[in-house]
Amino acid sequence: MLRREKLKVLPGKVEPAEASGYLLDIQPGFLMRVAMQRHTSIFTSRMVEDLTQTQFAALAKLLEVGPCSQNHLGRLIYLDAATIKGVVDRLRVRGFVITSDDPKDRRRMDVALTERGRQVTEVAVKVAAEITAATLAPLTPEEQRAIGKLLTKLT
Repeated sequence: MLRREKLKVLPGKVEPAEASGYLLDIQPGFLMRVAMQRHTSIFTSRMVEDLTQTQFAALAKLLEVGPCSQNHLGRLIYLDAATIKGVVDRLRVRGFVITSDDPKDRRRMDVALTERGRQVTEVAVKVAAEITAATLAPLTPEEQRAIGKLLTKLT
């Protein structure tokens, strides 16, 4: 985990941040990245089957909505067409999803969970709830609800 350290400033020296008025440590984008690094560390250390965050998102969304086109799945989890194709390919090789051509539109590829994929995803969803709890543990319940609302407004 990252530690925040204070810079030591020599007496009489002006820090560039003071001159510009820009302090990185209080910038929302910087803080969100650091918080995401913390969450990613927790996620990686606890998630089952070595699933990545993106792979987990795809599986969890398929569990939620059922079979759908690969393109639609990508839109649901905010991935472009090329990225979702790679994610689905890797999940298919692992036996977690199956793909099939859409009989009505040969340009579309449908994606569905396999039985093994459903079982893994059901376990992974429970672990993900624990990961979320660990990520938000420093916050009060009220702060946890607030951060969820605020982050939703930013998306």
